Parts: sequence; C-alpha cells; structure tokens
Amino acid sequence: MARQKARTPGFATTCIHAGQEPDPSTGAVAVPIFATSTYVQEGLGKNKGYEYARVSNPTRTRLEQSLAAIEGGRHARVFASGMAAVSALCTMLKAGDHVLCSHNVYGGVPRLFNQILAHYGLEFTYADTSDTLAVERALRKNTRFAYVETPTNPLMSISDIEAIARICHKRGVDLVVDNTFMSPYLQRPLELGADMVVHSTTKFLNGHSDGLGGAIICTRDDQAEQLAFIQKSVGAIMSPFECWLVLRGVKTLEVRMPRHDQNGREVAEFLAGHRKVKKVFYPGLASHPQHQLAARQMRGFGSMISFETGSLGNAKRMLARVRVCSLGESLGGVETLISHPATMTHAALGEKGRKAIGITDGMVRISVGMEDAGDIIADLDQALDAM
Repeated sequence: MARQKARTPGFATTCIHAGQEPDPSTGAVAVPIFATSTYVQEGLGKNKGYEYARVSNPTRTRLEQSLAAIEGGRHARVFASGMAAVSALCTMLKAGDHVLCSHNVYGGVPRLFNQILAHYGLEFTYADTSDTLAVERALRKNTRFAYVETPTNPLMSISDIEAIARICHKRGVDLVVDNTFMSPYLQRPLELGADMVVHSTTKFLNGHSDGLGGAIICTRDDQAEQLAFIQKSVGAIMSPFECWLVLRGVKTLEVRMPRHDQNGREVAEFLAGHRKVKKVFYPGLASHPQHQLAARQMRGFGSMISFETGSLGNAKRMLARVRVCSLGESLGGVETLISHPATMTHAALGEKGRKAIGITDGMVRISVGMEDAGDIIADLDQALDAM
C-alpha cells in the first residue's frame, strides 16, 4: 500500500498549534505564563535550557516559535514594542552603515532614525519605494538594509516586494518589510524575497488592543543569533504576560482577518461614494494607482483606510462626532479605531515633513474593526454630516 504524502498544515492549523502545543508537564491547552525572573540550576554549567528571564523565558520561546511558523520564517525574536523591534534591528548595524527607508512610514520610525540613531553614525535616507527605480538609485555602497513599509502608514502606498528584493540582493542589501498592516494572513513578504519581517504585535497579531509588543522574523540563523544577543544585552524584551496575549490573539488570526478585510472593503466603498469625502486611500479600490499590484501581492486589501476631509476644521468636527468608532492612536483591534495622523501618529514629522510626503491636516485614518459593517458606516455617515 502506497504511503500518503505528509500534509503541510494549513494557515489556521499553524496559528492554533505551532508553538502552542499542550504543556508537557500538565497537559494545559493554553501555553502557561511563566512569571519567573530566574531558574534553579541543576549544577554549575548545567540547566534545563533557561537561566535568566531577560535571556529567555518559556512563554516567550513559544511565541517566537509561533510567529516564525505563521510568517514562514526560520526564527523570530520578540521585543517590548514595535519600536523596540525596529531599534533592535538597527542595533545590528555599525557606524557608517546606511539604511534606505520608505518615505512615508509610521512617524515613529523616522523619529528614531533621525533624532536618535543618526547621532551614533548611522545614515538614513528616504525614497518613494513604490518606485523601484527610486529604490535602485537610492542604494549606496554602504547600504545594509532597505526598510520598506507596505502598505504605508497612512497613505496606503504599495511597494513591489518581489522586485525590490531582486534589486537589493543584487547589491548585497537585506530587505526588511514591515508587515504590520497586513499580517501574515494577507501578505507573505518572506515568500516574495524579503530577508526579515517586522511587526508591531500590538496590532493585528494581538488583535484586542490590550498588549504592547514587537517582533522580527528572520530567514537566517545568523540574524536570529545576533538578535538574541541584542535581547540579552539591551533587555527590551516582551514580558511573559504580553507574550501570552499575542499567543492568544494568533489563535484567531485566520478568522479575524477575513472579517477585517470584508469590513474594510465595504467602508472604503462607502467613503469613496460620500459627497463630503475628497479622496480615499485604499488599495482595494480600483481607483488606487497600485490596485493591480496590491491584488497580485496580497491575499486581500485589509482594513486600513485613509481619507481626506479637506481641512483640519472638518477633521475635528467629524472626529468629535464618532460613537462606534473610537478616537485613538493604535490600529488592528477588534474595535474600529480612528485617528488624525497630523496631530497623532505623524506629529513628530513637523508640518514641512508631512507636507513633503502628502499628509494633510484634513487626513483621517481608520482601522476598520469587526463590528457590523452597517453600524460602522452609519457612524461615519452621521459624523461626516458635521463637516
């Protein structure tokens, strides 16, 4: 009798089981929270794989195994926040190294690059990574990383990951992709040639707006070893409880993301047809300049939408009226979150910096949640009437 070929687990199965196997000591289905700072040693130089919690923790190990599996990487390392992960990434560099970055990423990234890390001899330049020729022109002899956010925050610009990976690899440059907006369910950067993926686990991976964290998923052993050393040396690690929250969130990722995606499409269509909305930035709309690339590169279009109200006054009036939508800085939760990039996520760029990349005072960003789409739309409709 012929042997059946071993089946590769599907995405939902991987989310539920990879790194989340029952606890061997008790059979507990949920991964335990190991709230310990240290571990008893069996003897000098002899332990059970754990010595001190800054270096490693069993709950953290499980999360790192889970994230590596669902993103299709070799290893993962988790940190205290998304920005701690980006900072750790740059700690892999040395003075004189250059990083090319997408020009309209989350505002905290250029704040870290320009106002902190540049003082240590690292060099940063910014380019429109939706233009592959611009990427090629911007690479230098000392470029170590190309840091690409796609879709970008908040302009929802799409970069061609596969094309940029080819350009980078010809020049010996590693491509790092921030996959926070899409999650591993909707976009697979490593399969398209990226070398590392960054996440703010605070967002869709956690999914419930109740935990802070960041992650880097690697394709090579040397990357993981260097990042583990950074975890140990710098100490910006994710706590066991935060790790447990992300593990819980990951279990439902495969069922949450289709709902986010469907609601996102419906809300984007509503906004695109609203008489008071000047422009909608959403890759799922046929009017988006990179709609075809998004359709090819992503499994769906997600729930992140930006739209133009026309003025700061309009944005203020509209945001003061929302009730189902919650005015807040973050994204990726089960609840719909709405924000004002110019005064919130991208305030640090300054008026000139925002203007240079197209962020206006009238722009509003929405992370469409999992409520009934009709209720979200009705809330936005009545809020827009205030303009």
